[in-house]
Order: sequence, then C-alpha cells, then structure tokens
Amino acid sequence: MNKQIDITDVVLTTDRLTLRPWRESDLNDFYEYASVDGVGQMAGWNPHRNVEESKMILGSFIKHKKTFALEHRGKVIGSLGIEEYSEENYPELDSLQGREIGYVLSKTYWGQGLMPEAVQAVIDWLFNEEKLDFIIVGHFDWNGQSKRVAQKCGFQYIKTTKFETRYDTVENSIEYILYHPERRESRC
Repeated sequence: MNKQIDITDVVLTTDRLTLRPWRESDLNDFYEYASVDGVGQMAGWNPHRNVEESKMILGSFIKHKKTFALEHRGKVIGSLGIEEYSEENYPELDSLQGREIGYVLSKTYWGQGLMPEAVQAVIDWLFNEEKLDFIIVGHFDWNGQSKRVAQKCGFQYIKTTKFETRYDTVENSIEYILYHPERRESRC
C-alpha cells in the first residue's frame, strides 16, 4: 500500500548534497539540466523544449510535495521523487507500506557517486522517519547508470514490467525492491 508522503519541511544533508523541497527560484537550474538531450530520456521524458515547460513541471513538484531538489554547492543538479508504486503490479505488498523512488541527475555530474549518496539519504529517511516497509526503484533495461545506483544502494531485483514513456515508447522496466532491514524477516 502506498503511504502518503509530504516533504514540505524535510531537508536532508549528505557530505556533498542538500536534498530539499523545490523553490520557484530553482527554475533556471532545473531548465539547465532538464533541457539537455539524454537526461530525461533515462527517466521516460523528453528534454524540456523551453523554460515555460520547466516552469510548469517545477510548479507540479512544489504543489505535490514529494520530489526533492538535489543541491550541490548552491546549484540544483537533479531531482529525486518519492512516487506511488503500482499497487496493481504488486498485490503481494498490500499489507505493507511503501513507495517507489525515481531520480534524475544533470549530465555534468554523472559518474561522481552523487546519486547513490542522495538515494541512501532518502532510504534512511523513508525507513527511519516515515517507517516504510519497502521501497521500489526501476530503470529501463538499457539504463546501466540507474542500475548501478540501485545495486549500490542494496536493492534486489523483483520483476520486469512494461513502462509507457512520455515519448510514446514502451520500455522494459527492471524493478528492484529494498525492504526495511527490521521488517524483511516478517515477509518470509
């Protein structure tokens, strides 16, 4: 079962990042990385065509209160959303509380270990503060970078599903799960 999440007053810090709610003043940083070819496609969306498109999506991030801005040295370089997972695809999880995460990082910062650092901070918060039983993450079968992040953070393969992208393709989504360490035994 999807647990309600609200990050309005949540700020997480790591050695190199601050994860915080989005602000309208983040618009230029958001557009800068979201308009680059190859970034959004990893998550199923096309590069932003103009700043107005980024502004609309930024407004949605602020309104729905479930997506962190990833700030590095005063600049927003990515996002990490705490999304609802498909309960229909996971009926075996009905008695547990969980969510799915999704993440995007500016191409400039790929390969520096920043996303595993951000994901680990969110895992810790979701398990310790929000008391989730599990977290799901998925990536397209051709997205090796997201696969490495999931594996580095301890997620285990659970199944492959179909995902319809915003650019009108259907991709294989390789999905992983991470159970709360103290609750894993109760599932077996």
